[in-house]
Parts: sequence; C-alpha cells; structure tokens
Amino acid sequence: MDTRKWAEIDLDTTGFAYPGAALKKAWTALHAGDLEPWPEDKALADGWRAFHAGDFAAAVDAGEAAGNAGHALASKASGIYADYLEEDEAIKQAIYQAGIERAEHAIAAFPDEPNAHYFHAYHLGRYSQCISVARALSQGLGGRIQKSLDRALELAPEHAEAHTAKGLYHAEIIAKVGKLVGSMTYGASAERAIEHFEEAIRLADSPIAWIEYGNGLYLLYGDKKLDESNEAYARAAEKTPIDAMQALDVRFANDSMG
Repeated sequence: MDTRKWAEIDLDTTGFAYPGAALKKAWTALHAGDLEPWPEDKALADGWRAFHAGDFAAAVDAGEAAGNAGHALASKASGIYADYLEEDEAIKQAIYQAGIERAEHAIAAFPDEPNAHYFHAYHLGRYSQCISVARALSQGLGGRIQKSLDRALELAPEHAEAHTAKGLYHAEIIAKVGKLVGSMTYGASAERAIEHFEEAIRLADSPIAWIEYGNGLYLLYGDKKLDESNEAYARAAEKTPIDAMQALDVRFANDSMG
C-alpha cells in the first residue's frame, strides 16, 4: 500500500511515544480492546510503537513488511487512518478494500487467530458504511461480517472491539431493514446489540466503546434515546487517551457534541 502521501496526525502525540521497555509495560492496557499479543519480533514491536504514537503510515509499512505476521498492525493502522484522517472517499474505500484482502490472507494463514477474523469484519464494516448499508446488504456483505465476528468471538470471547462491532452490526441492520426483517433475515436484535455494547464497555471501557454505544442507541431508538446517546458520547469525551488512536476517538466525541 502506498502510504507516501498519507496525511500526518494533527494532534500532539508526544505523550504516546512509549520508548524502549515502556511499550511492553503498557501493552496490556494499550491492547485491552483487541487482545493482540505482544510481538517478539522487534520490527513489529517498533511498528506498533509507531501506531500508538500516531505515525500510521510507518505502522502500515512495518506491518506489510512482515507479511501475514504483520496483518493486525497493518489493518489496524490503515483502518484508523482511513476512519479519521483520510478525506478522499476513493482512497478511503481503497484502504478498506485492501484491509479486507489482507485479512482474508491472514485467515488462510492463521485460521485460529481472532484478529484475522476481527479485522476482516472491521474493514468489511467500514467499507459497507462507505457504500451504504443497504447496498452492502444487497451484496451479501452483512453475512460475511457476521461470520467473521462470530468466529472472532468464538476464539476470543473477551475481545472488546469485536463485541463493539457485533453490537453495531445488529444496530445498523435493524436501523436499515427494521426489527422484523432484521431478526428473520439476519438474526439481528436490539437486545443483543445492547448486550454486546455493554460487554465491550465492561471489558475495555475505551472511548470507542462508548462512542459506538452512543451510535447504536441512536440507530436503534432515535430521539427516544437521544439523552442516553449523548451521555455515551460524553463518557467517551471525558476519557484520558493513552495513545494516538484514543486521542482521535476522544476528539471525535468532543467535536460531535458540538
């Protein structure tokens, strides 16, 4: 992936350097959401150091240089970059499509690795949002997302980010096709959505878990749950970020509250 023209993060990330042994010491907290294991390979560890410091281009390059072993790094770094920093819609879609393909290779290489399946669902989900949920469903992407998330959670039941994604999957299906069709055709349920969002918060209590909970509440209930949705955003906004990704999440929550 050509990262040479990627935008730089427009936040102060000096507090997220994690030099030397500091990265391993903070690893469990930094990866409470995705449960990615500590990389023994130094180049991959340095790539993750770049990710947490907000140098997403360098992180993607390090991940891709490692081949399948670096898939999670490349997928997470490219995804966060596309979510928050890329303004060109065509480039954004291309990043998500590359993430889908990368994850498919990772699934073939590591069928029992939770993050291979999680990042497959993640990039499919973000790509679906780009092209519209209705179009994505017509192309069968919903079933693929569900299959990958179910496998990720089967392999790692305490994967907080997969729980968040599964909650959002249920909520977006219901918001688009309604409770009856959503339940009968896709197995979607408002109750299950809330259960997944709450489990993600219990496991990681991260800014993104609260943001997507707020999004899910509004998708499911609209203005009836507007106060609760806004409260979830407020909870995200008050978090103290521990890396660049969380700093972007917190800024997004603050900006969204206007």
